[in-house]
Amino acid sequence: MLDLNDTVEGMLKMLRRLIGEHIDLVWKPDADLWPVKMDPAQIDQILANLCVNARDAIADAGKVTIETKNVFLEGDHAADRTGFVPGAYVMLAVSDDGRGMDEVTQAQIFEPFFTTQGVGEGTGLGLSTVYGIVKQNNGYINVYSEPGKGTALKIYIPRNEGNAVMERMPDSIQIPTGRQEAVLLVEDDPSILTMGKAMLERLGYSVFHAQDPSQALDIAKTHHAAISLLITDVVMPQMSGKALAEQMQAVNPAIKVLFMSGYTADVIAYRGILDTEVRFIQKPFSMKELAFKVRQALEDR
Repeated sequence: MLDLNDTVEGMLKMLRRLIGEHIDLVWKPDADLWPVKMDPAQIDQILANLCVNARDAIADAGKVTIETKNVFLEGDHAADRTGFVPGAYVMLAVSDDGRGMDEVTQAQIFEPFFTTQGVGEGTGLGLSTVYGIVKQNNGYINVYSEPGKGTALKIYIPRNEGNAVMERMPDSIQIPTGRQEAVLLVEDDPSILTMGKAMLERLGYSVFHAQDPSQALDIAKTHHAAISLLITDVVMPQMSGKALAEQMQAVNPAIKVLFMSGYTADVIAYRGILDTEVRFIQKPFSMKELAFKVRQALEDR
């Protein structure tokens, strides 16, 4: 079982770096929160996606609030919810005072690849991923938003009634850390680039970062001897991640490569974009997943 408050608190420092100093992050945990049965890595993914969306909805200074609460959902919550089960739930809410959404936008936000951002500014994967995680855990999600007045997303996860020992966020000792190896992170989505860089630095790596392959190659020309690992998105403008890796390996044959994509490894392989035996991590990822994948890639012989 999982203590949701402990899990959120373990992410707060990371989330503050992710949303930036111009936005105030407010944490309001409920006391004596009920346990839930859920993978803590999934909470990481939910929080990262919702906080990035909240940040992008705020033009200048603003506030993002994360709350938890014990709630009972009755029959009147059943509207538009197939298979709704009344009962005890733990609510996780992320709200912002940003630009908000109209009803048309709200009706589409959980569709795969839907995004309100311009070309190159977002993947559209975030909220569909959140929706999938919530449904996988027999939960429900509500959206409250008005143009110009902000947005609140409330997630309801069923209370776990078992007597198992509470599962807490894994300690940093359990997660493999870096030894200041130099990593080049290449990602055309600014939100994922920011989050990935923060995660890698927290894990103990020295991070170069680039938003497109051209910038990555410029960095590699100067620092190629020092870079131990290339972490690159698979599908990018200008050049694919595979082509970028081949160019960098031509200069530095010893460099290791970890590919990442919002698509699954099976889809990437099926489309012939990557070989099946390459190192791969699916976005969005938790810090624990990234830690293990990076160490495996660096120690691969």
